[in-house]
Amino acid sequence: MAADRPVSGLADELVDHRFKALPPDAEGLTVGALAAERRNLFTGGFTTPVLALSAESVEHNLALLETYAERHGLAFAPHGKTSMSPQLFARQLEHGAWGITAAVPHQARVYRAYGIRRIFLANELVDAAALRWIAGELDSDPEFRFICYVDSVRGVELMDEALRAAGATRPVDVVVELGAGEGARTGVRTEAECAAVADAVAATGTLRLVGVAGYEGEVPDASGERVREWVRRLVALAVDFDRAGRFAAAGGEIVISAGGSAWFDAVADVFAEIPELSAPVLKLLRSGAYVSHDDGHYRHLTPFNRVPEEGELQPAFRLWAQVVSRPTDEQAFLNAGKRDAAYDLDLPEAQVVRSGRDGSVRPATGVSVSGLSDQHAWVRTEPGAELEVGDWVGMGLSHPCTSFDKWQLIPLVAADGTVTDYLRTFF
Repeated sequence: MAADRPVSGLADELVDHRFKALPPDAEGLTVGALAAERRNLFTGGFTTPVLALSAESVEHNLALLETYAERHGLAFAPHGKTSMSPQLFARQLEHGAWGITAAVPHQARVYRAYGIRRIFLANELVDAAALRWIAGELDSDPEFRFICYVDSVRGVELMDEALRAAGATRPVDVVVELGAGEGARTGVRTEAECAAVADAVAATGTLRLVGVAGYEGEVPDASGERVREWVRRLVALAVDFDRAGRFAAAGGEIVISAGGSAWFDAVADVFAEIPELSAPVLKLLRSGAYVSHDDGHYRHLTPFNRVPEEGELQPAFRLWAQVVSRPTDEQAFLNAGKRDAAYDLDLPEAQVVRSGRDGSVRPATGVSVSGLSDQHAWVRTEPGAELEVGDWVGMGLSHPCTSFDKWQLIPLVAADGTVTDYLRTFF
């Protein structure tokens, strides 16, 4: 079993050249010692560009999803690929999470290194080396729960072969993944094929069928109606499997799982309709982007926009960069680019400007990001826009999944600019 590293041990890591934007004069301090100094993000020696997370927004978002899950009778295994931060995993577990979701074996290894006892791998797993590692973790830790997808008879054969070769003594729990439709990503396309995969699992001694799962975000031309239709199909598959006795070896609990960050309201609605089955149902939601939320993709798609009485998530990211060139009245360049900002869905959004002269902050009126180079943001300025070399521009980011992965140590910043902690990430 991977040795559990306490999250508190991350504070003992030394600050050095590996971590972007941290104050050069902090070289050699531990992360904990630097956090204890409670430096100001703007006057404490940080270099630009620097990514900051709002301490208040992160706490708000953690609490909001906790109460949402409780209100709707859902278990919650947030997708850790969004942040890959053990500190945030610990906070999510403190806020009631059942476990943490992973996408690939490396992520599961990070989780285990920091003591995560329940991992839902929302992907197929046919890598013999990874399965050998999983078998070792299960065999050495009776409290470890691991679940992953299966979506083909051939995949089941490969898993069985690898686990038998590894001498596994505990079966690996699996859920049949139902595809979200033609042209969607992974997952079995028809119910008949789902049954064939389930039969293949039952024929092994190394795998145990415990439920069904999928990802509604892949539903073609997704809408509330289309997503609910697919989730009802997923639930119906679980009901049919249960009636056929396919969950007889499931260990006293049937897992039904879905729920990305865009349509979990639809998932919650349909999961509330699940009939009584032969064993209690673990209704497992997997939304992950909620922790930081964003100022682009999810800001417009979040279920809380559709059902405002449930609350409201708060964007927590802000990327600060400095104006380094102002070649014309209509153009400026910041010292942050593709290496620093998410850009796979939407460009950064200029929100505020902090004066390089007196530190005053004003709205970024007439200032917009028009493109990104590797290390520069192209900025378009309208007539009369106030912006000069030396100013700092605070930008909102779209899509958390490609924001965290560009920064290994991220300042957690209070509203007054005080850096209260640093979040370590492992991508």
